[in-house]
Amino acid sequence: MNAADTPTLRAFALIEHLVNAGEAVSLAKLARDVDLPKASLHRMLASLEAGGLVVREPGQRNAYAVGPRLARLGLGIVLQSGTRALRHAVLARLVADLGETCNLTMLHEAEVVYLDRVESAWPLRLELKPGSRVPAHCSASGKVLLALQPHDVRRALVRAMHLERFTPNTITDPELLESELDRVAHKGLAIDNEEFVAGIVCIAAPIVDAEGACIAAVAVHAPVSRSPLSRTLGFAPRLQQAAVDLAATFRHDAAQPSEAAALG
Repeated sequence: MNAADTPTLRAFALIEHLVNAGEAVSLAKLARDVDLPKASLHRMLASLEAGGLVVREPGQRNAYAVGPRLARLGLGIVLQSGTRALRHAVLARLVADLGETCNLTMLHEAEVVYLDRVESAWPLRLELKPGSRVPAHCSASGKVLLALQPHDVRRALVRAMHLERFTPNTITDPELLESELDRVAHKGLAIDNEEFVAGIVCIAAPIVDAEGACIAAVAVHAPVSRSPLSRTLGFAPRLQQAAVDLAATFRHDAAQPSEAAALG
């Protein structure tokens, strides 16, 4: 057996194929696309499904997608990325410039996950550690991450979400939320006007990869007693520049495998 052709690496190639597909893939299509005997493919999928690494898509016969265990693993890799120090430095500079707490987030299923966060020195602040999750529909980061999804994906996510009311300003109607997301997509900036926590306002900007896809968001939030929304909106140009700087760190991550291969 070739050293690069082992059962473990074949299973990894299958997982990689499902991740890159970005949607559930039918067994028939997997059999066409993956260079494996059908019996081996069946056994491998059964093992991966038993381990929570892949799941059968509800409502689709013999269609497979990324499972919850694999999704958690991918998120953990991002949280522990080698470029985390670079991203943290960008956030720290942003906080030093704006004087308010800033964070870096990604969308995971229908929630916003905090990848990193730098707190301001002010005693009045909302503390959320990396790994924390908040609802997407009432947070500025969540809105910008939802707004820039492909339209059919965005609509499916909105329809599947429980739009819980947290404050009188929370948007709980799917149609109103869709209209809000259209405005966010047009402006390239999202606002949380005391929609998640009363007394806290936030704005968020998208972090976009080289292909134009929104992969993360950077946000600044503050209590209205110190920085009302009108003042916080003035932070937008600096926030958008930080988004550009952060996008470069994600490109650095993507380049690392090829750099390692060249060195090897």
